[in-house]
Amino acid sequence: MRKIPADLAERYVAEGWWTDDTLGDLLGRGLAAAPDTEFHVHSEVRPWSGTFGEVEVRARRLAAGLRERGVGPGDAVALQLPNWVEAAVGFWAAALLGAVVVPIVHIYGRREVEFILRTVRPRVFLTAESFGALVFRPEVAAQVPVVGVVGRDFDRLLADEPLAGAVGVDPDAPALIAFTSGTTRDPKGVVHSHRTLGFEIRQLGAHNPPYSGPALTAAPVGHFIGMLGALLLPVLDGSPVHLMDVWNPGRVLELMGRYGVAVKGGVPYYVTSLLDHPGFRAEHLSCIRYVGFGGAPVPAAVTTRLTELGITVFRSYGSTEHPSVTGSRYTADAGKRLYTDGKALPGVEVRLAEDGEIVTRGPELCLGYTDDELTERAFDAEGWYHTGDIGVFDEDGYLTVTDRKSDLIIRGGENIGALEVEEALLGMPGVAEAAVVAAPDVRLGEHAAAVLRLRADSTVPTLGDLRAHLAEVGLAKQKWPEEVHVVADFPRTPSGKVQRFKLRQAIADGTIGSSAE
Repeated sequence: MRKIPADLAERYVAEGWWTDDTLGDLLGRGLAAAPDTEFHVHSEVRPWSGTFGEVEVRARRLAAGLRERGVGPGDAVALQLPNWVEAAVGFWAAALLGAVVVPIVHIYGRREVEFILRTVRPRVFLTAESFGALVFRPEVAAQVPVVGVVGRDFDRLLADEPLAGAVGVDPDAPALIAFTSGTTRDPKGVVHSHRTLGFEIRQLGAHNPPYSGPALTAAPVGHFIGMLGALLLPVLDGSPVHLMDVWNPGRVLELMGRYGVAVKGGVPYYVTSLLDHPGFRAEHLSCIRYVGFGGAPVPAAVTTRLTELGITVFRSYGSTEHPSVTGSRYTADAGKRLYTDGKALPGVEVRLAEDGEIVTRGPELCLGYTDDELTERAFDAEGWYHTGDIGVFDEDGYLTVTDRKSDLIIRGGENIGALEVEEALLGMPGVAEAAVVAAPDVRLGEHAAAVLRLRADSTVPTLGDLRAHLAEVGLAKQKWPEEVHVVADFPRTPSGKVQRFKLRQAIADGTIGSSAE
C-alpha cells in the first residue's frame, strides 16, 4: 500500500474529513437508533421482509460464531452473495468484528473468484449454493478455513448469543478490499480504510437530493459502492432498505406502487428500461424525481429524454480507487448537470496532466492495491492518483471525461479489462490478432466489441462462435463481446502498436470493417 503524505493526513483530520470511527462504530450507532426500520428483499427465490433489528441479531450471532472460530480484526471475510438478506448479515457481521470485508460480484466466474481468494487468503468465505451463473464449487474454496453457503450450511455459523458492541480496530487499518477489472489480466484489489470509507459514506449522504422515498437497490451489493449505498448509508439515516436480486422492470413498477420505492440512478439502463416498459404510467414519475448517474458513460440522449419528462438529472465521476471525485448538485444549472461530470467535491483535488489525464487526491482515495507494482504505477509521492481517464475543464471548473488512456470498457457500471478478453480470443482457431474496445450502447453506456485480424484462409467466426469459445474457457458472461468485426489490419502507430482510439471511433461512426453476425 502507498504511504499517504503526512501533511495530507494531518489536514484531513484537522478538517474533520477523517474521524476515528470504524465501520463497526458507524453501523452500531445507526442500528441502535433505528431498530424498527423496514428491510425487504424482493426476490423470486429468496424473498425476505423484516426489520433492521432482526437483521442485526443475525449479524451479531454470525459475528459471535466467527469469533468462536478464531476470526477477528484484520482477518479477511469474502462475500460472494446476491442481493439477499444474508449479504447484509455477512457485511454487518464482518464490520462489527473489525474484519476486512471483501465483496465479490455474484456474476464473477470461477477464474475471477479463484484469483481473489488466492490473493486475499480470507479466513471466511460466504457464498450461495447457486444463483444464476453462480454455482458453489467446494474446490475453489478448499483453502479457506471457514465457509458458509446459503442454502446449505450458512446458519450453522451463527452462535446462540449475539456479539455485543463493535470490536475496536485502528481506523487507519484496511476495512475493505474491492476487486475491479482493469487493463491487467486479473482483477485489481483496491484497499480502503475505515477513514476513507467513513468520509465516502458521508460524502454520498451530503450529495443526495431531498428524500423522495426509499431507494430500491438492484445493482449488485458485491460492488463495494453498492454495498455501502444499500447496506450502510440507509442505516445511518434510518431509511428503509429495499433490495432486488434480478432487475425486472415490470416488478419494479409494481414495487413503486406498493412501497413508493424510488429509482435514484446508477447506470442509465435502470431508468430507461422502466420508461420503455409497456406498464409505465405517468404516476410512476413521482418515484423517479431525481436521478444521479455515475459508473458508466451517460449518453446525452438519455439525459435529455429524462429532463423532458420532468426528471432532475445530475452526473458524477469516480472510480473504485477514488469513489467520489466530481459531481453536480441537483440544483446546478441544467447545462452543467446534463453534459458535464460536475465539479470537484468537498475535500477533493483534481488537476489535468500535460496529456490531459485526470489526476486526483482526497480523503476517500484508497490506500493502494494488493499488488505493490500497480500501486507504484498509479500513485505518486505527493499522494496523487493517476486515473487513466482523459478530461477537460470548462471555464467554471466543471469536468467532462472525454476518453480513457487504458483499455477499459464500462458496461452498465461493470469494468471489463480488454486484455483478459483479448487473451481468451487469441486461443480461437484462425485468430491472428484481437483487439477489444468500447462501443456505444444506448442502454448500458458501453459494451465490448471485438475486432479481429484472421490468419490467411481462416473461416470468419460468428458472434456465436466467439461466445461459445469464451464460455468454454470460463470467462464471465458480462465480459463477452456483443459485436465482432474483421479487418485486414489494424490502424497502428509507427512502432506498430494498435491505435485503439481509432477503432473506437470507427465503430461509433459505423466505418469499421466487415461485421460477423
